[in-house]
Amino acid sequence: MTNYGFIIDNQKCIGCHACTVACKAEHEVPLGVNRTWVKYIEKGEFPNTQRAFHVMRCMHCEDAPCVEACPVTALFIREDGIVDFNWERCIGCKACIQACPYDALYIDPDSHTAAKCNYCAHRVDVGLEPACVNVCPEHAIISGDMDDPTTEISRLLARSKVTTRRPEKGTKPKLFYINGDEAALTPEDAPIQSDYMYSSQRRGVGHHAPDERSKAGLAQGVIPLGKKPGKDTPDPQPERARRTYDEPNKGVHWGKEVPAYVWTKAISAGAVGLVFFAKGIGFQLTDTALWAGALLGLVFMALTGALLVMDLDRPERFLYVLLRPQWRSWLVKGAYIITAFGGVLTLWALLKFLNVLGVIPDSTSAAIDLGFAWPLVALSFAAAAYTAFLFAQSKGRSFWQSPALPIHMLAHAAVAGAAALYLISLFVAGLEPLREALRWTLGIGILAAATAMWAELSVKHPDRDAARAAQMIYKGRYRKLFWVGSILTGTLIPLVLVGIGGVAAVAVASVLALSGILFTEHAWVEAPQLIPLA
Repeated sequence: MTNYGFIIDNQKCIGCHACTVACKAEHEVPLGVNRTWVKYIEKGEFPNTQRAFHVMRCMHCEDAPCVEACPVTALFIREDGIVDFNWERCIGCKACIQACPYDALYIDPDSHTAAKCNYCAHRVDVGLEPACVNVCPEHAIISGDMDDPTTEISRLLARSKVTTRRPEKGTKPKLFYINGDEAALTPEDAPIQSDYMYSSQRRGVGHHAPDERSKAGLAQGVIPLGKKPGKDTPDPQPERARRTYDEPNKGVHWGKEVPAYVWTKAISAGAVGLVFFAKGIGFQLTDTALWAGALLGLVFMALTGALLVMDLDRPERFLYVLLRPQWRSWLVKGAYIITAFGGVLTLWALLKFLNVLGVIPDSTSAAIDLGFAWPLVALSFAAAAYTAFLFAQSKGRSFWQSPALPIHMLAHAAVAGAAALYLISLFVAGLEPLREALRWTLGIGILAAATAMWAELSVKHPDRDAARAAQMIYKGRYRKLFWVGSILTGTLIPLVLVGIGGVAAVAVASVLALSGILFTEHAWVEAPQLIPLA
């Protein structure tokens, strides 16, 4: 069986960009984005300096995380090992971009779908080599079947010392470098400087808003002229490697809609889970109390769905997630969990409405409440927790790999549900018997969330990317949002107010806790995306 791969021979590469131009011409790649690009780094001090060129592109991984994360099988591995792409299926969810540890994918500004190097599969199918291989004047790019001992690439792999980018990610990349320089292959080893071509580009590419683009550039370590390095700027290696030519920054892909959706989902799952848990364990609740939790759940889950669709670059294709599912993707699993949650809750509401109309007797209505209680608790638990596994599937964002993230999500659901129900109890009769339990749930949930945050930020991180994202949150560009918004506003003050007790104090604590969750999720979602991967 054929197994295609690439070798980049850095002993021959002259940094001419012929591969970049050929790729753009072959695939009509728009301006501002690249499937193949050349990264320059320099080392040393004049006159003892050296420059290295490294071609960057998709690794065509044997265990490709982008394929696993794609919810609609738009990305797939062919029988010959090429990771190919079907743009007609792509919904623009950006899950593949977050999953790729190599920053090889981008959102095409024309089609609004993801795109990347596909090994010129259309050329390979007719016996031709990829366009970049054909045009390279130094034969620095070698392609072919790595499992065929008669091919040049197979012979080179057998006799040459080669390196790959980020082998620790376990993706088994099939792009190899001869004489690869670690300072070029590891982004933070050669920080972005202020005095090269793309350093002044603030607008990014594609669908990113100007403010997101400029902030993302700063967070990656771009030092504006006349400014000193800040807390988020990585220190260079002892050999003083410098990045002097690179592709433009792609910005933040999961923007404000994603932390907002995590927030609305926490309120929905928490409110439904708490009232039906109370019903399931025998707590005497009126129908009004159950309706309050159910309506909170339906309204905020509808907002969750709307935000998820809004975040897609091809929102008209959102039904592909349900109709063309790729079952390893947690985005698909989450979509079905949300659908089941909303469907079961809607069915309960319909049956209760029939009871109000007198179609169903009260005795049957009580049995319906008990029968639906534990399934809704289980679905609430799943709806709250699945996002942690969706984030964990993003192998490109190491900070999201924390085992504490499910606890983080569940704790925020408990806090959000308790806070929302407590505030509703001020206006809707029937929830008063739950107030004391909601107060305790709010306090314990805040403590659990704070413990999870501490674990995510301070426990030993798997790599430097995760550590830098954590530092960016608590002592970098997000430090004010974290310490003032998450810790003071969302944690310490609410805990004091919950301890004081009283309806007014707990109500204020509820408002502050809900605000703190939104502040926290904004930092947790955005900061890891600002760590450069290439």
